[in-house]
Amino acid sequence: MKFSSSLKLNHIFQRLYRSSGQANGYFVMYARKNRTDTNRVGVTVSKKLGHAVVRNRIRRRVREIYRLNEDAFQPGWDIVVVVRTRAIHTGFAKLTQAYLELAGKIGILRKCL
Repeated sequence: MKFSSSLKLNHIFQRLYRSSGQANGYFVMYARKNRTDTNRVGVTVSKKLGHAVVRNRIRRRVREIYRLNEDAFQPGWDIVVVVRTRAIHTGFAKLTQAYLELAGKIGILRKCL
């Protein structure tokens, strides 16, 4: 990720969970402005979704979706994505579409010229 870093601190995750978020059948996304020029991205996957192999695979897919579309996001946001059960058996293209749709609803995508 060129302009971003990982979000790992629990208190930042908790702060974002208290903010308003958007959801669809695959993800719940929370976003909040930070005071930097970079984005910080965190991915949460519940143990209910499967064993570690399954959880890590979907986590890698979500991080890759962000990495491929990183230029479309405005800088200066903390973003947390909570993965829902339906995302486990869904194709990459559908997940990408759902991810960008949520980012658009929240308003963290750059405006098209």
